[in-house]
Amino acid sequence: MTGPDVQGAAIRVLIADDQRVTREGLALLVGLNEGMTVVGLAADGARAVAAALELRPDVVLMDLSMPVLDGTAATAALAEQLPGTPVLVLTTYADDASVFPALRAGAKGYLTKDADSDRIEAGIRAVHAGQVFLDPVVQQRLIAAALAEPAGAGLTAAPGPGAELLTEREREVLLLIAQGLSNAEIAARLFVGQATVKSHVNRIYAKTGARDRAQAVGFAYRAGLVSGGGGGGGGG
Repeated sequence: MTGPDVQGAAIRVLIADDQRVTREGLALLVGLNEGMTVVGLAADGARAVAAALELRPDVVLMDLSMPVLDGTAATAALAEQLPGTPVLVLTTYADDASVFPALRAGAKGYLTKDADSDRIEAGIRAVHAGQVFLDPVVQQRLIAAALAEPAGAGLTAAPGPGAELLTEREREVLLLIAQGLSNAEIAARLFVGQATVKSHVNRIYAKTGARDRAQAVGFAYRAGLVSGGGGGGGGG
């Protein structure tokens, strides 16, 4: 387990899941993390939205399959009504019909329920810090979707130069992104600060015309910088 949030205050988490045993188990798990506190529990999406509006949590941990209002609709409602409150999806499903609608609705992270406690903790901290955090399976699906697009589809209107203008360090960072590493993990791997990694990532986006990590990884595959199935892990 890691220490308190960098801001010093505990991260306030709201948990939404229709299964009581899961809901209460997650509350115990999250509450064990230093620098985190569970401020509320909700058994369906409608109650999750109402509780979030009342309690103003820092992060909402959201199941997708729930009665009254499902997690995707609840996520969309929160993105509209509480845009500063990130949603981390924690669900059983990792199929396209679940992943893409949830991300389009505004979820900042997506984990499946086989994630261990350390990964759930890392996901909460990441989305609270403004990063994207994705399950490896989800990252693989985003990469597959990017590779399935025609060259240039979904990128900016005027893509920047290609891989030949990436510096050696930028290529190294891009390869680590393709392996699924978050900014924090890349910083640790390269022995640099997260701010430095973020600068590299932004320059990669500018040079490849990518809007996000999935598109950058798709570019890496199309440009021949990465071959094979690739990895997938936390986003950032």
